[in-house]
Amino acid sequence: MNAPLIEAVGLSKTFPGKGLFRKGKPVQAVKHIDATVARGEAVGVVGESGSGKSTLGRMMLGLIPLTEGSVRFDGAPMEKASATEWRRLRRRMQIVFQDPYGSLDPRRRVGDQIADGMKIHGLFNAAQREQRVAELLNKVGLDPTHAQRFPHEFSGGQRQRIGIARALSTGPEFLVADEPVSALDVSIQAQVIQLLGELRRDLGLAMLFISHDLPVVANLCDRVIVMYLGRVMEEGPAKHIFAHPVHPYTRALLSATPMLDPEKRSKRILLQGDPPSPSNPPSGCVFRTRCAHARDACAQAIPELRPFGDGTARVACIRAEEIS
Repeated sequence: MNAPLIEAVGLSKTFPGKGLFRKGKPVQAVKHIDATVARGEAVGVVGESGSGKSTLGRMMLGLIPLTEGSVRFDGAPMEKASATEWRRLRRRMQIVFQDPYGSLDPRRRVGDQIADGMKIHGLFNAAQREQRVAELLNKVGLDPTHAQRFPHEFSGGQRQRIGIARALSTGPEFLVADEPVSALDVSIQAQVIQLLGELRRDLGLAMLFISHDLPVVANLCDRVIVMYLGRVMEEGPAKHIFAHPVHPYTRALLSATPMLDPEKRSKRILLQGDPPSPSNPPSGCVFRTRCAHARDACAQAIPELRPFGDGTARVACIRAEEIS
C-alpha cells in the first residue's frame, strides 16, 4: 500500500450532553480510532446509524474539533496548521453530503455554486472558471448549459452529480463521501456509485466512503472499517472482510444483506435489543450486550484491535479465534 495521504491516530470525540443548560451526560461519538487513507485508495466505513461514521469523516476533514488524537495530512499534523495553512489544506480535501438538495442553495444557479470554491481560493479568472464549471458538469454526466439552472430544476440524482462537481472544483486529493446515495432512488444509486468509481480512477482520488450499504462498499472500496458505537470492530481489505468476516457484529451486518442468488444467502443473524446509548456505553466490549458469543470476560476490558489470521485484517474481539 502507498504511504498514507491522511492518517488519523487515536481520534476521540465527546459531545456535551443535551438538555437544559447541557447538564445531560456527554456523548462519546468516536473513541480511540486509528484510520489511514492512501493516495488513490478508497476506504469504506460501515455500521448502523449512530455508530460514529459521519463524525469520523468530519473529524478527518477538520470540520469537527478533536477531543483527543491527531490527524496528519501528507505528513503534517492538521491541528497545528495556521490559518494560512488551513486555507491551502481546504483546497486539497472536500466532502459530498448525504442530502443533495439540502447541500445546495435553492436561490442560486448551480454554476455559481460550483464556482464558489474556485473564487474563494483565487483559482482562475472569471472566463476560466466558467470553462472549468462546464468541464466539471460534463465530467459528472450533465450538460454544461445546466449551469444556468436552479437546484429545484433537477432530479435527486442530478443534484448529487452537481454536489460532486462542486466538490471536485478545487482539484482535491481527498474526498469524503458521506452516504452519497442513501437519499436517492435505487435506480439512480448505481449510476452515482459508478460515477464515483470512475472519478476516483481517473483523478487518483483518495476517498473515505461512508455507507450502510455493504454491497456498494464491497464493489467500490479497497479496505473497509466496521464501526459500532464509536469504536472499530473490524478492519481490513474489503474482499477479505466480506468473504471471511470474524467479528460477530460484522457477521450480523453481512447476514442482513439481500442476496439474489439463493446459494449465496446466509442465515440471518438477528441482534437482540437496540444499540446502547453513546452517553452510557457498556463496559468492556461495547457490542457485548447484543452479542451471542459474549462471556463475563467481555465486560472486563475493552478489546484491542489486533491483527488476525494472515495479519491483513484486524479485529476487536477476545474470542475471535474460538468463533471464527
